This record gives sequence, C-alpha cells and structure tokens, in this order.
Amino acid sequence: MPIVAQSTETTDWVSRYADEVIEESERRASGKPVVVASGLSPSGPIHLGNLREVMTPHLVADEIRRRGYTVRHLISWDDYDRYRKVPAGVPGIDDSWAEHIGKPLTSVPAPKGSEHPNWAEHFKAAMIEALAELGVEYDGISQTEQYTSGAYREQVLFAMKHRGDIDAVLDQYRTKKAPAKKQQKPLDEAELEAAEGSGAAAEDDGSSAAGYYPYKPYCGRCEKDLTTVTAYDDETTELTYTCSSCGFSETVRLSEFNRGKLVWKVDWPMRWAWEGVIFEPSGVDHSSPGSSFQVGGQIVGIFGGKQPIGPMYAFVGISGMAKMSSSKGGVPTAADALQIMEPQLLRWLYARRRPNQSFKIAFDQEIQRLYDEWDKLAAKVADGSVLPADAAAYARAVGTAAGELPRTPRPMPYRTLASVADITAGAEDQTLRILSELDPENPLTSLDEVRPRLDKAETWINTQVPAEERTVVRDEPDVELLKSLDDQGRESLRLLLEGLEANWSLDGLTHLVYGVPKVQAGFPADATAKELPAEIKVAQRTFFALLYHLLVGRDTGPRLPTLLLAVGQDRVRKLLGA
Repeated sequence: MPIVAQSTETTDWVSRYADEVIEESERRASGKPVVVASGLSPSGPIHLGNLREVMTPHLVADEIRRRGYTVRHLISWDDYDRYRKVPAGVPGIDDSWAEHIGKPLTSVPAPKGSEHPNWAEHFKAAMIEALAELGVEYDGISQTEQYTSGAYREQVLFAMKHRGDIDAVLDQYRTKKAPAKKQQKPLDEAELEAAEGSGAAAEDDGSSAAGYYPYKPYCGRCEKDLTTVTAYDDETTELTYTCSSCGFSETVRLSEFNRGKLVWKVDWPMRWAWEGVIFEPSGVDHSSPGSSFQVGGQIVGIFGGKQPIGPMYAFVGISGMAKMSSSKGGVPTAADALQIMEPQLLRWLYARRRPNQSFKIAFDQEIQRLYDEWDKLAAKVADGSVLPADAAAYARAVGTAAGELPRTPRPMPYRTLASVADITAGAEDQTLRILSELDPENPLTSLDEVRPRLDKAETWINTQVPAEERTVVRDEPDVELLKSLDDQGRESLRLLLEGLEANWSLDGLTHLVYGVPKVQAGFPADATAKELPAEIKVAQRTFFALLYHLLVGRDTGPRLPTLLLAVGQDRVRKLLGA
C-alpha cells in the first residue's frame, strides 16, 4: 500500500512528505494543482484529535505552496453522514435528540439556543472560525450539497453498476479475522473519544439478505437511513427500498434521486478518484486491517483512480481535561484551545511531532512549561543557535506561505502573565502597573503590547484553574505566625525587606529571594548552585514557604518575584511585619 514512510530521523517530516507528494503528483497529474484532502464529521464538537486530520495535510500543502506550486487542500465536511448518537455534555440538547438518530446531520436540529440552522452547521461553525485563526487555507466541500445536488450522480450509478466488483473486494475481508490490535494505552477520556473518530469506519458496507448494494437511501418519510435496498434495475435505474424504522417503502429512479449516499467504504475511495487526491492522512479507526483505508485502496481502482499516499496519525491526548469549567461534549476543541493559547503555539504542537507520534495538548499547569519551551525556541531562532528541524517547525508555526500570523508584540512569559492575571483578577490598571515594573529600564506602556497572550493567560486562569488554587493575597498580617518565628526566620525577613527597594524589578527580586538563604548561610548572594551545599536548597524552600504563608496563606503560589511585584512594596512590608 502506498503509505508514506515513517522516518525516525530528526529532519523535518513536513519537507519529506512534501517531496514525495510533489513527485507523486507529477506522476499522476503533471501540471495540475496538487490535491491534498481532509475529512471532518460535524457529528458533535470537532475535537483536537480531529484537528490532526487537518493540520497534517495543511502543513504539507503549505510547504508545497512555499515552493511555488498550486495546491488545493480539500476539507470534506461529512455533514451527510448519519446522526449516530446523542453526545454527552453538549449544552442545549436532551434525550429527545435520540429520535433523530439515523438522519443526515444536516437534518438534525441544532442545540437549543444555537444561531445555526442544523446540527452540522452548528458544529462546523466553531471549527471554521478556529481554522481561520490558525491560518489554514482550504476549500470546503459539503457532502450534503454534493449528494443532494446530484454532483455525484454518475459515480453513484457507476458504483451500483459495478456493485459485484465492489462486493468481491469487500468479501476478501468479511471472513478474515483481524489480527489482535496493538493498542496504544489511552491516557484519558479525551483520547478514548478521539480514538473513536466519527464512527464511519465501523458502519456497514452495504450487505443485506437482499444482496449487495453500495448505496443507502434516506427514508422518504422519516428521513432515517434504516433502509434496505431490495431491488435495483441497472437499465432503468429503478431502485426499491424499505425502511425498518417507519415501514415506508418506495421505488425511485436513481438517475433522478438525490436523497441517499454511498456507504462509507465506497464513498471515500469514490471521492479520491473524483477529486484526484494525492495526499490524505488517516486516523487509527480507518487504518486497521480490513478497514476503510486498506479496502479503499482496492476499491478506488474500480473508479479509475489511485489511493492517496499519507500516514496514519496517532492520538492527540489532553492534559488537565478534568479541570475544564465549561466542557462542550467532553472533549476540547480547537476553539477551546485557542481560548487559552496563541495559534502559533497550537500550530507548533502539531508541526514538531511526526504524524505517527502521539502528543498532549495542555489545559493544566503544563501549558506554562510548553510556553517556556516555545519562548526558548524563539530565542534560539533569534540568535541563530537553533537546530534545522526545530527552525523549520518554528517557521511553520509562526506563519504560512501567505505570511506571518498576527503575533503578540512583546511576548512576556506566559506564566508571569497568568500569575498577574490571577492576582489582579483582571483589573487592567493593576495589571499594567505590575507589568510595567517587571523591567524598569524598558517599562510596558500599554497592555496592547502583551496581547493577545495576556488575554489567553487570563482566560486560562479563569476557566482552567480551580477556585481553591487561585491566589488571594492576605488583607492583614498573620500575627501569630510572625510571633512564632525563630531568629533565623526573622533575620530572613529583615534581609528581604532591606533589599526590596533597591531590587524592585523582576530580575532584581529573583536575585533577592534566592539570595537571602545564601547570605544567611555565609555565602555571596550570587553564588552558583555548584558552589553551594545541598542544604541551601532546603533552606530556600523553607524560606519560600514562609513567604507564601505570610502573603497568601498557602505553601505555594505564583513565582515569588512576580507575586511580590503584584502585591506592591507597601503591602509586602505590612504583611511581612515591617
């Protein structure tokens, strides 16, 4: 099967795929636009696992565009798929939506309160907006429009005429017992949901007691696909079906009938041939032995086409899902991620890992570490010390062939912005005061300089950090704790208070709070870790815990230098007993 090789090299995977796609496109359709494809089913929230279905071909297509080729990235909205189940956790729906199971997604009502005309459009809308923010250029294709307009009529009639050939291919796999799957261990509920995919991979292939027919009508009375084709005449194209849901039966002329679709294992390869797709990745649910991608590789030949090249992509896990305050369907979407991170970071997470490598998208404290890593990469790019593969991933993250994505003019550390947003509860005047004091030599003059990163960090604090972990600064000193301090504790506070004014900046306070335990132990404040005994680290942790208790009543909190700046000199002195 023409699957692109999965290399373990550290070179840029996108460039390797682009090389192969260009070469394959020249063989198949020289001089024509290179066609890559994705498919998304708006059967519910389109989650971050589904986003890999788009980002993998997008990154490859964008690299090909950078080389001067014309590329079409097709996104098929599988909105004519059947409504399979009522997803859990979606606001605005109840058990009554179960009555629509079996109807096309575009015939199912949108959740209550939605501004969109139907279920499919409701869930497509958020993804369309997210793709625009991510800079993804594509041609969207509604499968409802394609089927109901008769665009696929000739392909449908061709499939019915050659149903015996299609059935023979499918029959090779019906009696085979698939080998035991080597399961990737799901990391959380989000991955289990992502692994399930749209459900199309598990649907029937058109077999019935009445014979094999690769076309399934939607019922003319109840609109459901619980239908069975009982007869078909190749000459007249007359087709008879019955509905097991409502008992309706009718005979139609398929050459004029547009209320139905090819079964998935025939529909997908038909589109490969019809659209001339060169590259399309596939998820785990479509890539097991005997599944859609493997079977489609043979059926596409019946339609006169060739199977696309493309990798199987692995899970996208979620870190911290349990803390989401407003889950929409149980699994976060691209729109959810873009509420708390800039599009550059989200693009980078997909660009830096080969499609067959799983990774996690952080909604918990891990997002701070990811941002630190991202900022370090940006610094290496700026000073020229970055490795080639990392430079390529960075370039693909910050922009596309059309240009750079809008970025934060002054990208202060995400963890700092989150801490300030936490402490100030979003008060803009206080936020500006604190941020302007971080670097006195180059003070911030407007919050617009740190947007949209500041807004993302503030949203993260407000939606992903539990209330019990939020920072609340004390109103009054902890008199009992101050009275209970021994000589060493009182001396540590005195040294800190004496140095506050002279060190009132982020760097200065960092030097000060780490230096106090060193000075108390008889070492210079700027002594390095190599020059210090291990006990100093213990003394630092003890000192930090004391400061946290006196300032916020907990063992831990935001980074102390940021916390001190946020509280302000006068209030710090009061709370520390000056």
